[in-house]
Amino acid sequence: MVGVRKTRRWVTITLFLLPGLVGLIAFNLYPIVMSAFVSFTDWDLLTEPEYVGFDNYIDVFTGEKSRLAILNTFTFIIGYIPIILIASLALALLLNRKIRFLSFYRAAVFIPVITSWVAVSIIWRWILNGQNGLLNYLLSLVGVQGPIWLQDFFWAMPSIVMVTVWKDVGFFAIIILAGLQDISEDYYEAAKIDGAGTFQQLIKISIPMVTPSMFFVVIISLINSFQLFDQVLVMTGGGPAGSTSTMVEQVYRNAFQITRWDSLRRNRGCCSR
Repeated sequence: MVGVRKTRRWVTITLFLLPGLVGLIAFNLYPIVMSAFVSFTDWDLLTEPEYVGFDNYIDVFTGEKSRLAILNTFTFIIGYIPIILIASLALALLLNRKIRFLSFYRAAVFIPVITSWVAVSIIWRWILNGQNGLLNYLLSLVGVQGPIWLQDFFWAMPSIVMVTVWKDVGFFAIIILAGLQDISEDYYEAAKIDGAGTFQQLIKISIPMVTPSMFFVVIISLINSFQLFDQVLVMTGGGPAGSTSTMVEQVYRNAFQITRWDSLRRNRGCCSR
């Protein structure tokens, strides 16, 4: 009787878990396994895959464009994560103050987050235009000659970093703000009694107690950095001279441009015969 009850219990548990397990296997585990398998083959999606061992990995780490894309991705990470962390913390501290129209400000900083990357990239491409862009116009008013931002080998990647920080800072600021609001006011009142100033309260109370939220911001920022693609494709196309080419951008070009061109070339060769 006990064995029958245990069997029924496990059957019930399995039935409840089955929908989630099916989704996990179909949309997570299976694509991961297939991606690993395909990485060891030469496959154009039309013919049978041909096993090539580690040749694809060797090409990735020895090819000049691939190495440049990896270097650019890590360059973006080094520039993006410290800035987004500091900017998010600063904005969260501002939004944590008791001021008029606070709800409006909190909603306003989140608007870029929900805006399409394509729309944002098009607008910023106009703002950063080297000849008649808004930013260079504003700089000219104070006597500064702005660079050709997106066409300059040195300034192209910093421009991508700047735009990405502008779009993401509202999202991460809200996360840190939630951590700040979870801090009890008793800590600040005790610090004031002990004579601690605003800066000391920030260093000794706010930042240490909001560390879990900041760690979450770092992890999510790191994941997003490796997925850098939309703004690069729209704003610079990987240029100039590959200075903003990234790993995902190279995957896109190899999968949807080079392979397509190779297929056309094979088809033309076949037809010409």
